[in-house]
Amino acid sequence: MLKAVILIGGPQKGTRFRPLSFEVPKPLFPVAGVPMIQHHIEACAQVPGMQEILLIGFYQPDEPLTRFLEAAQQDFHLPIRYLQEFAPLGTGGGLYHFRDQILAGGPEAFFVLNADVCSNFPLSAMLDAHRHQPHPFLLLGTTANRTQSLNYGCIVENPQTHEVLHYVEKPSTFVSDIINCGIYLFSPEALKPLGDVFQRNQQDGQLEDCSGLWPGAGTIRLEQDVFSALAGQGQIYVHLTDGIWSQIKSAGSALYASRLYLSQYQITHPERLAKHTPGGPRIRGNVYIHPTAKVAPSAVLGPNVSIGEGVTVGEGVRLRESIVLHGATLQEHTCVLHSIVGWGSTVGRWARVEGTPNDPNPNDPRAHMDSESLFKDGKLLPAITILGCRVRIPAEVLILNSIVLPHKELSRSFTNQIIL
Repeated sequence: MLKAVILIGGPQKGTRFRPLSFEVPKPLFPVAGVPMIQHHIEACAQVPGMQEILLIGFYQPDEPLTRFLEAAQQDFHLPIRYLQEFAPLGTGGGLYHFRDQILAGGPEAFFVLNADVCSNFPLSAMLDAHRHQPHPFLLLGTTANRTQSLNYGCIVENPQTHEVLHYVEKPSTFVSDIINCGIYLFSPEALKPLGDVFQRNQQDGQLEDCSGLWPGAGTIRLEQDVFSALAGQGQIYVHLTDGIWSQIKSAGSALYASRLYLSQYQITHPERLAKHTPGGPRIRGNVYIHPTAKVAPSAVLGPNVSIGEGVTVGEGVRLRESIVLHGATLQEHTCVLHSIVGWGSTVGRWARVEGTPNDPNPNDPRAHMDSESLFKDGKLLPAITILGCRVRIPAEVLILNSIVLPHKELSRSFTNQIIL
């Protein structure tokens, strides 16, 4: 018997995802046509022996989250429950706090997945590796180039046994080109070291004065408090993958993740990809169109386009490398490139909405998305264009490399601006 835990974080997190996370919790943002964490749940549900999936975070269990969980339980015929933390407890605190729920029924092991990663989730291969050589902690790792490895948790492994000898979270100098993917397989005994950290935090907290600076005994950082401390003690091992993997920290990385998942659909869900049909729109490459969307036959879509529920796409529209969300309208002859069009937004006829992609170097197979910042030297860096919820773009204007906050009605063109 197996279980899976998906760490979904909370509203204080995901600030780089704004303005998209204003309308919907980041884990429910649609990537390649389905909520971000549905990709995780689909992968977990395919593992033989999976009995239950738990979501841990500190979002309020509001209507969108509750509705998603109810629909997912029916679709996957699995108990899927949300466990709300009383406060942000870090990547390991929620696991320790809800340890009784995780261990109920006596699972042989449990997967732990961060919600903000995109992957082909080689969970069955991880399970085979764990059963072949059982250890408390098994981490999924992939390779990165020397420069980008500094942005991730770095793993030094024994190449023969794959034991993790050294683990450093976001080092200041090069440590290793193997990085942590944020996908783990833990044995039940893995919760004991988390308990040790909790006890130590409690003792440290009693020694502190009551200045309010102490973060709380329940806050456990899996990477720094557990992996770094236990590396080299025969407890942590790494399973390397060469499959797709990317973090989803910002809107730009969501667009890149959508591209990866759409290409993955050719193998996993070919029925989700739009086909070119007589009298239908022209499809180029991988495109997802929700069944309720209305797309004019003269529109040209793709590659890497995702069109949400109830979207209207007018005659002569050109869409490429973009996500169009629920209820948006693209009027005749609009051109949308490298952009995210928010819920219920309208782009007027002959308008052009365009962004600048920040994709990994295509000539470096080990390159990943850079965790981009919005500004450099006081200037807004060119990035994808984001239209928030219910934005209105007039006819015949250009919106280039800009972020438009929700409920704005524009009257002219904008370039390289954040429109508050």
